[in-house]
Amino acid sequence: MDKQFKSFIRIQRLNRLIKVNPAQTLALGFLCLIFIGTILLMLPGATKDRHHLSFIDALFEATSAVCVTGLVVVDTQTTFTLFGQIVLMALIQIGGLGFMVFGILIAMFLGKNIGLKGRLMIQESLNQISLEGMVKLVKFVLGFTLLIESIGALVLSIRWASDFGFPKSIYYGIFHSISSFNNAGFDIMGNFNSVTGYAGDVTIILTLSSLFIIGGIGYTVIMDLIKKKSIRKLSLHTKLVLLITLILNVTGSIFIFLLEYNNPGTLGDLSFKEKVLGAYFHGVVPRTAGFNSLNTADLTLSSQFVTMLLMFIGGGSGGTAGGIKVTTFIVIILAVWTLVRGRDDVDVMGRRIPKELIFRAFSITLYSAFIVLLILFILTITENDVPLNVLLFEVISAFGTVGMSLGLTPELSTIGKVLISIMMFIGRVGPLTLAFALAKVNKKQSVKHAEERIMIG
Repeated sequence: MDKQFKSFIRIQRLNRLIKVNPAQTLALGFLCLIFIGTILLMLPGATKDRHHLSFIDALFEATSAVCVTGLVVVDTQTTFTLFGQIVLMALIQIGGLGFMVFGILIAMFLGKNIGLKGRLMIQESLNQISLEGMVKLVKFVLGFTLLIESIGALVLSIRWASDFGFPKSIYYGIFHSISSFNNAGFDIMGNFNSVTGYAGDVTIILTLSSLFIIGGIGYTVIMDLIKKKSIRKLSLHTKLVLLITLILNVTGSIFIFLLEYNNPGTLGDLSFKEKVLGAYFHGVVPRTAGFNSLNTADLTLSSQFVTMLLMFIGGGSGGTAGGIKVTTFIVIILAVWTLVRGRDDVDVMGRRIPKELIFRAFSITLYSAFIVLLILFILTITENDVPLNVLLFEVISAFGTVGMSLGLTPELSTIGKVLISIMMFIGRVGPLTLAFALAKVNKKQSVKHAEERIMIG
């Protein structure tokens, strides 16, 4: 009995040592998925020349796919075989939805009950506020994703049939539909061209943009819109996400249209219709999609600044978008406006925002800005011959999981590729989630010290 009791104690201690919280599980899961993707992309059969990618290049590509970013060090179409492209497509799909969603679906398929721990994992993965209805949400996420991706693939396949013929157009439709909905930005057009050849194509531009806008607003918003048919009944979160998304998309498009109107490298030589479509697409793409219908390297400095701002803000929480999220952005704006007016409570649309959410919004933004500046500083050392605006654009694009670049990505040094890979990982998992995963959880009540004011401002 003593031996059995001692063995039981050892097992309990071991369980406590290896116990991980949901944030740690989420981070480790993405790391495992990236590792598997790296190994698969290094296989000779994954590349057309039958020579495997270097470990760093494969790691970068796998990280970009899993983190649904779209930054690439090699051209997807000319480098990878059908097998390699399918691997990327699978990594994008799993990374976009979250590996926990697939894990729960497999468990449900095998007839296993989803316990509290599984529900906590879903909550962390999809960035939900409540534990209620997690299993139902997973089913909805999968069903809705397959439906929208299928519609997108069908429209794109029909449009590209005249360009590529069947069945190539079907494959192109499926690949770009999955890439778009998951806000990945990977394309197989060849020679890093993205969709620049379709800047004036209404069908392509509107289909792709609709896919990544829907995927980027978040599943919570989509479910809320389906359940509640009245605008008044929508949650405050849904109303804010839709309103700010609309404002940012319209504002971004107008700025790009005005700033690039006479730029011969982008909109200058296009017809008015193509200018409108090109400005619209580039105005909404920085919200983490990664495609580009304009040559980003030829953008004016002011347009680069607008693009970087949009990339940093990102899309909605609980979706496939990155950045600090639109709700974080608007909460900070409202908090500052409340302070300027001399009020204590942050009110919007007849509701009061809890102070802990305001503190979290400022923490996310400050933490994100610190990480961006830290990686930028290191890159100024490793890539010392690259202009600062080009480096900053690359870093913010990686953090926002956008995938846009001013042409730097293939030219990055080995250290630069590793740093941008880390940035993409942080951007996908979330800066605060990663901080919680790395931090030791202290369940003991912290001591409250005496309060004393300091002078600020």
